Amino acid sequence: MNKIWLNNPEVHDYPAAQDYLELLMLPAKAKAIVAELKKAKTVFKKSKDILRASNLPLLPKENIHVQHDLKKFKKGKKLSPLLLVRGNEKLIIADGYHRICAGYYLSEDLEVPCRIV
Repeated sequence: MNKIWLNNPEVHDYPAAQDYLELLMLPAKAKAIVAELKKAKTVFKKSKDILRASNLPLLPKENIHVQHDLKKFKKGKKLSPLLLVRGNEKLIIADGYHRICAGYYLSEDLEVPCRIV
């Protein structure tokens, strides 16, 4: 697990998550959620469960961003944990959609680090 994942999200992941969340909610609420994500403990969840809970499709292996992350895995470069938000009966992947798809191609049972609020 630790061979392919960083222990903590990268600094640039938080603004990316906030930008996405601001499309779904008011900016003040998005900012508050990102502040919670920064304080949340990193936990591990299976890639297949994250995708199922989000109701998002698995992107094709040929997707340029998925390919980029798969290449990082192969080169031994570690990727950031996902930033997740529990929604009404649906998980919001605030940051890390391409990373979770790439991880799924490694194994649907891959244990993926996440920050969940």
